[in-house]
Amino acid sequence: MDGKNDSMNGMVQKLKTGTTTVGIVAKDAVVIAADKRATMGNFIMSKDVVKIMPFAPHMAMTLSGAVGDNQVLARWMALEARKYRVEHEKPMHPHAAVILLSNILSSSRYYPYWVMNLLAGFYEGKGYLYSVDLIGGVSEEKVASTGSGSVVAYGILDSGYKEEMSVKEAVSLAIKAVNAAMNRDSASGEGVDVYVIDKNGGNFLDKKALAKLLK
Repeated sequence: MDGKNDSMNGMVQKLKTGTTTVGIVAKDAVVIAADKRATMGNFIMSKDVVKIMPFAPHMAMTLSGAVGDNQVLARWMALEARKYRVEHEKPMHPHAAVILLSNILSSSRYYPYWVMNLLAGFYEGKGYLYSVDLIGGVSEEKVASTGSGSVVAYGILDSGYKEEMSVKEAVSLAIKAVNAAMNRDSASGEGVDVYVIDKNGGNFLDKKALAKLLK
């Protein structure tokens, strides 16, 4: 096998990251969910990883791929969001945030960050959700998933998503999608974190809040 193919195979191997993250735009919010398992090959490194990183009161990103690369990007985005708020005396628009993230990734395309992120935000009464690949490709979505369990998750999302979903419906669908992925993808597991961003900002839903919302 020639050097070019060897290089491409190396890239594919690096991209085999274990996780399942989901994003859904609801009527009055954006819902993000992710599993909690971190793997290194066949070894489970951790069973309590938070793969949702709020980087501003009204925005968050999911972390899929290399842990260190994701942590660097999340800190970078948090710093830029705070800087923007100070300089402009208003929050950064989610579209501006995703363009910034895209530019960071594109500028490093020959030595890429090994990530596949969802960026979500709620701004002036509207929810935003973007899927961003490792070289800065961006697509705005109403529903999206990343990670090794995304193939399974998309089956649930595509069959259950509808326009103008309530927050309750979106949370229920997101949990169902991640749970389905955990049942079939050995690299995803250990439970589901859910984060909801609305006009009041973003919050993780604990067990009590989930039970109250879904009853």
